[in-house]
Formats: sequence, structure tokens, C-alpha cells
Amino acid sequence: MASRTSAFALLLILCAVSATARVQTGFLDRTVSISGRSYRYQVYIPADFRSKKSWPVMLFLHGAGERGSDGLLQTDVGLPHAIRQNASRFPFVVVIPQCNQDKTWGEPEMRAQALAALDASISEFHGDRNHIYLTGLSMGGFGTWEIAAANPGRFAALVPICSGVRPLKDWPELKVKVSDASKAADPYAEVARRIGHTPVWMFHGDADQSVPVEESRHMAEALKAANAEFKYTEYPGVNHNSWDKAYAEPELVPWLLAHKLPR
Repeated sequence: MASRTSAFALLLILCAVSATARVQTGFLDRTVSISGRSYRYQVYIPADFRSKKSWPVMLFLHGAGERGSDGLLQTDVGLPHAIRQNASRFPFVVVIPQCNQDKTWGEPEMRAQALAALDASISEFHGDRNHIYLTGLSMGGFGTWEIAAANPGRFAALVPICSGVRPLKDWPELKVKVSDASKAADPYAEVARRIGHTPVWMFHGDADQSVPVEESRHMAEALKAANAEFKYTEYPGVNHNSWDKAYAEPELVPWLLAHKLPR
């Protein structure tokens, strides 16, 4: 009888431990190694996360002002900020890498560390490879085109915000570099060709003084000419920060989740 009681008590303890050993949620610190170099990033895990479920995954690319190596600065702008404001709207595992200072997302090592962070998060947090999305703002919007063009068919949908393709007047290094797309006769058509049939929803403010709104207008024309599936939202009177309005769009998350990759 005593042995049965002990066994029952042990079972209760094991059940209690199992119940409390849930995956940590919120914004978590992680690192990934590329060619012997370590890069810090964060990954957001929804509060209702359960490992038995496959989760849609979003890769977010920040802008120039959040570059560094602390792994933190990029977590309170754009999509991460929107999550902090209303987490229940975003049922995604969100991967948030950080671009090094004086680099852009178009450089091979920065693309590699972002994609490595994405792959690591998909593996660790049971990501659904049919529901992987890519979004970015400003420099990260350029990076969204860059990574999508270099990896056609990898993402179920794209959300580039205040983005561009051609070099900026005050920042000639910032451009879509994949196979010299910026040197093509029509770089917008080249990027549209490379991303193929990946659905896109673009956002831009028409008063943007950092990235000219013409960049998104030209890209919209190229996508239309390519018979691509796309949406373009232009905010009247909005300067460079069009991302707060974009990530607050009530139809954005349903639009994303309605798209998936073929199995």
C-alpha cells in the first residue's frame, strides 16, 4: 500500500512539473553563428504558444536607425512595437534579427544571419514552413525586396514598408543588390520578375522625405505589369514613418494568413 501511495505521489509531482514546464513566451534572446561569428537576435513567442501546434512565422527587418550588435535596439520599432501595443493581433512567431552598424540587409553576411535566425526559430518553435512571411521598413524594406528576390518561393507573402529598389541620393549604398538588379535597364521589373508569384502588400507615405514615394509607385507599376498579386496603400500627408499605420491596418494579419506556400 505504501509503495502505491509513493508511486501516486511521484506521478502527481511529475504531472505538476510537466504542467509548469511550458515554453517561455514573449521576447526571447537568441544567438546564431555564421562563419564563426555570433549574431544576437530576438524572437517573439505568443502567450498562447503550444508546441503541438504549427505556428506561422514572420521575419522582420528593421531600419537604419536600429543597427548595432546589442540584439535589443531593433525590438521596439515597427512590428515589435505593434506587438507590444496589442500582442493578441499577431499570432505569429516573429524573428527579429539586427543588422550590424555600417551594414545593410543587402550584404551577403547580413542576409545570411537573418535567414539563419529564421531557420533556427522555425526549428525551435515548431514553425509552419508553408506560412512564412517577410516584412521590413525603410532599410528593412529594401532588405525585404533583396531577400525575397534572392529566395523566390521561400515566403508566402511580403510586406515592404517605405521601401525602394534604386540607390538613394543621400545613401547610394542602399539599394537592391541581388544580381545587380539596381543596374538593370528596369530594376523594378527585374525585382518583380525575381519574386515571381509571391503576394505583396506595400505601404508608403506620400510625404516621405527619406525614401521617395516614387520608389513604391514604380514597384507597383512593375508588379502590375508582371500580373503579380499585390496591394499598394499610400498614406496622404504621411512622412517616413508609415509603419505604425501599416502594422495597425486591421486587414493586414488576415491578409497574411490567407496566403500560404503550396505543400
